[in-house]
Amino acid sequence: MLSQQELKQQAADAALQYIAPMLDPAAVIGVGTGSTADLFIDGLAKYKGMFRGAVASSERSAKRLADHGIEVLDLNQVDSMPVYVDGADEINAQLQMIKGGGGALTREKIVASVAKLFVCIADESKLVDVLGRFPLPIEVLPIAREAVARAASSMGGVPAIREGFVTDNGNQILDISGVSILDARSLESALNNIPGVVTNGLFAIRPADVALLATQSGIRRL
Repeated sequence: MLSQQELKQQAADAALQYIAPMLDPAAVIGVGTGSTADLFIDGLAKYKGMFRGAVASSERSAKRLADHGIEVLDLNQVDSMPVYVDGADEINAQLQMIKGGGGALTREKIVASVAKLFVCIADESKLVDVLGRFPLPIEVLPIAREAVARAASSMGGVPAIREGFVTDNGNQILDISGVSILDARSLESALNNIPGVVTNGLFAIRPADVALLATQSGIRRL
């Protein structure tokens, strides 16, 4: 029986194999945040010199890339990327996701938007029929925290401030529980239209293009 850590490693290795044909001296790789993304970064270091560099979705990932000697580029320096690789807290069969358990949802969404291909890497426990069991993160401007919390409550959610946490952008996160998300695209749009919301952790308007899910019997590709 493979451990969760071994499954995460399996997913990271599968992603490296998947993107290897995309690497060339001009290629910039988008890299996400989280424990599975960390393993992907460690593996990506073996390909150092075969691609130009990477754009990171968090200070944590940027440091890990730099520690491996991989050039970290600002997204403003990059016109396009062949691929963005990141994990998910939940993913459904439509490749819609909840992300942001690590607090990097805004930068993850921005970097992913520039990539031609979004590859999600996760273990099979992240695959769900209905999104929402994992609390949905919303990054908010501090001044708007309570107003956004009231709006989320009016939609049927139970908001909780992520205590002691500040995003790389200097904002706070509300985690919304108690919602079964049946129309993720509509909810993503509705939440983003609340004044004071920076973004929310639904990746449904721009879902993943490919999911590489590690299972006890190998990689399942969606």
